[in-house]
Amino acid sequence: MYSNKHIAKIVGTLFITATITSSLSIWITEPALEATNFLKAFSEYSNQIVAAMLLMLIDAISVVFIAILLFPILKKNSERLALGYVGMRIMEGILFAAYVVILLTVLSISKEYSSSNVQDASNFKLIGRSLLILAEWAFDIGLGIVFTISALILNYILFRFALVPRWLSVWGFLGALVTMTIVLLKFYDIQVTEALDFIIGIQEMVFAIWLIVKGLTYESPKQTDNNV
Repeated sequence: MYSNKHIAKIVGTLFITATITSSLSIWITEPALEATNFLKAFSEYSNQIVAAMLLMLIDAISVVFIAILLFPILKKNSERLALGYVGMRIMEGILFAAYVVILLTVLSISKEYSSSNVQDASNFKLIGRSLLILAEWAFDIGLGIVFTISALILNYILFRFALVPRWLSVWGFLGALVTMTIVLLKFYDIQVTEALDFIIGIQEMVFAIWLIVKGLTYESPKQTDNNV
């Protein structure tokens, strides 16, 4: 059986993996998503799109395994919160997987679009645009709501039971709130610089390194509360 310290190292590595793969996926797909003729762009950059979706799948799998591996540790302090964390991360993984499926569907449509005549083009664009909107919703809900709720739960547990230095968990808690606010404002067509997302992004990298190097600090059973 793996020790808690070994699990912490794996979880830290998965946090880094998830951040890198999702960031690369977003960077690769951004030109095609923002292109005026997005169907043509998807068709022209089909290999890059497939690679980006593979990276996003790795991200989805990583976040689920992070929760599964942390659950036995977190439940010693609060089983209900630990279950909530696992549930949120599984939902996040599902939403990111749905995002992948939708964009791969757009890619298939773009290939049909490239070989169609002008009369058919408007139908392809309408369907493609609808799917892109659906993909955007899946991603925004997955990142801006489900992920941030999971981050709030995790950092509350980390803070409440002093599993890491409290400045680190407070940083993560505030970063999650900022990201959630950005996405919620976006739903009301209020644009806020997405650079603020780096608050939680950088915190997760620091947290990951802390897990790899230091692991988690454990309080005695008398200080834990499974009813939290």
